[in-house]
Amino acid sequence: MAAYVIVQLEITDPEGFAEYREKVGPQIEKHGGRYIVRGAEVENLEGEWDPGRLVILEFPTREDAQRFYEAEEYQPLLALRKRTANTVLSIVEGV
Repeated sequence: MAAYVIVQLEITDPEGFAEYREKVGPQIEKHGGRYIVRGAEVENLEGEWDPGRLVILEFPTREDAQRFYEAEEYQPLLALRKRTANTVLSIVEGV
């Protein structure tokens, strides 16, 4: 079953985050992931949610998404993201 990584971002250091953006794609692909949404404008039809920048990644399975997040080679990029953006990150399985 597919799994989705949903990330809400507030970029606090655009130059530093540019390095993350440049390097993260190959790590996502290595674990079978792909971008579904990448920073597109969000239009609320109901409620008051304001996610700012939103990224949604799709992975073949929850385990693949978890392996991406926990991969040793991703950890320096994760630290870079945490230094350059405030984030909320969730994994959810699809149907």
